[in-house]
Amino acid sequence: MARMVETVVGPVAADQLGKTLIHEHFLFGYPGFQGDVTHGPFRENEALCVAIEVAEKMKRHGIQTVVDPTPNDCGRNPAFLRRVAEETGLNIICATGYYYQGEGAPPYFKFRQLLGTAEDDIYGMFMTELTEGIADTGIKAGVIKLASSKGRITEYEKLFFRAAARAQKETGAVIITHTQEGTMGPEQAAYLLEHGADPKKIVIGHMCGNTDLDYHRQTLAYGVYIAFDRFGIQGMVGAPMDEERVRTLLALLRDGYAHQIMLSHDTVNLWLGRPFALPEPFAEMMKNWHVEHLFVNILPILKKEGIRDEELEQMFVRNPAALFSA
Repeated sequence: MARMVETVVGPVAADQLGKTLIHEHFLFGYPGFQGDVTHGPFRENEALCVAIEVAEKMKRHGIQTVVDPTPNDCGRNPAFLRRVAEETGLNIICATGYYYQGEGAPPYFKFRQLLGTAEDDIYGMFMTELTEGIADTGIKAGVIKLASSKGRITEYEKLFFRAAARAQKETGAVIITHTQEGTMGPEQAAYLLEHGADPKKIVIGHMCGNTDLDYHRQTLAYGVYIAFDRFGIQGMVGAPMDEERVRTLLALLRDGYAHQIMLSHDTVNLWLGRPFALPEPFAEMMKNWHVEHLFVNILPILKKEGIRDEELEQMFVRNPAALFSA
């Protein structure tokens, strides 16, 4: 019997997820947006129209499932995601977890760290949201989201990593991570495995922030999946250009790693808080940061370079199915 995956509208068999984007955000806000409601209110019906349009664009390219790993402290909204899923038929998997220390909301659990309860509190949060539901929504998280800082996993972040490994051992939950500016991929994998996590149920995210093949091979050697999941993000947050990402991806695929790689964009399709516009030159560099970019611009390059449809299906279909089936 196929393992079931929790989506925002209920369980789906892992082998029925189909073509999957492993890391996209319908809504996202940096902590602090909650206080700027006068100039940046959340207008749910307007947001829903945007999200439905985005979901339909995904579906035009055959996408059946999307993982939205928005952390709890960055505006995660399971009830909103359920509305999107109900309107579009898209499978949406949401997360339980917190963002990395530098851009998340650490004071809450750092205070509980002083009380000596933080790690158990985080573990309890993960377990409840995975097995019972998030707040009063009845929606269960389908993945655990973790994140680390540039060049280190802080003691605060390690609380979440240890709690996630504990929760995964009890629930079998998939862990998806954020690496900052192309660092800490191997270290994240090593730390999770040290604490008993299953490499077959781990995706080390944003690995395309680093173009060093040895960095990728070191991470892949732990048996985890890696995600090239920031296509379209260029020249910001330490990101390389897509041309460099493609070269790195091609080298790994030619080395036979297709069975450990997944692809996505890490798009934010509606920013929570006050609207903003990117200044030049960033606006031009980021013009392809949207959910169709892989399909319209990147996959044709991969195919021209000899990557077969079977390898693309491995990354978009078979790997996500195996991840959630393990």
